[in-house]
Amino acid sequence: MNEEKKISVIIPAYNEEDAIGKVLDDLLPMADANGWEVIVVDDGSTDATAKVAGKSGIKVISHSYNRGYGRSLKTGISAATTEIVVFMDSDGQHEQGDIPRLLEHIDDHDVVIGQRVKGSHRLWTRRPGKWLLGKIANFLTGRKIPDINSGLRAYQKDLLLKLIHLMPDGFSFSTTSTVAYYSMNFRVKYIPIKTKQRTGKSTVNQIKHGCETILLILRLIVLFNPLKVFMPVSLILIFMGLAYQIYIICLTGLHVEGGAIVSLIAGIQAFLFGLMIDQISSVRREKYL
Repeated sequence: MNEEKKISVIIPAYNEEDAIGKVLDDLLPMADANGWEVIVVDDGSTDATAKVAGKSGIKVISHSYNRGYGRSLKTGISAATTEIVVFMDSDGQHEQGDIPRLLEHIDDHDVVIGQRVKGSHRLWTRRPGKWLLGKIANFLTGRKIPDINSGLRAYQKDLLLKLIHLMPDGFSFSTTSTVAYYSMNFRVKYIPIKTKQRTGKSTVNQIKHGCETILLILRLIVLFNPLKVFMPVSLILIFMGLAYQIYIICLTGLHVEGGAIVSLIAGIQAFLFGLMIDQISSVRREKYL
């Protein structure tokens, strides 16, 4: 790693008073030894998260109300004074010793992500949604993504700031940024890490965030590769229309079938609609690059 580059470790926290103290106690000796900036963003916690974090003497930024995981990261990025930002969870899952391993590769990559390997603690209730998201992301990017929403990652801040307008305020920040970096052919590196069981109770609502996952899938499709979905739909509709019309001609002679025409028109419209969305999404993606 280039020794001239300084690091900001951004820790978003929401109602993590039981965990944040231990996280900072483990992290700060390494941060002080390496001259890292540590920023805790308290996302409108209703407990003593901000107070506990403030005892460590590091920079604590508090939202007046809960604004979301992604918004907390954006707040931390805006406050960071360094060229590289590292995201780390506040619930005690991550090992501070993995941060230098991320930084070993950051000079040659735009983002370095911790890939949770076998033996890492994960809630089984989240696995179906993560599996589905992973399959969709692999399809959209044409790549096999090892871990789509790991919370431990290091970014080159200048590039991340150019893409920040694409990132949502909720839990899907990590997923969206991963798909964005792959879709735009930026340099992505994974290193293996092992996560521990979190301290305290997760604030994730499975029903609420399950619905958000479905919306995220639709958003990712429209934003990054709409033709990959609209093109197959278009071809299927056109093929069905042609096949049905040929069947009718073979069966009854020259006769224009209304259902076949509707299918053909729907297929053409799907193609044109996908083409239009693709152009809009391209403009939006590249607007700030």
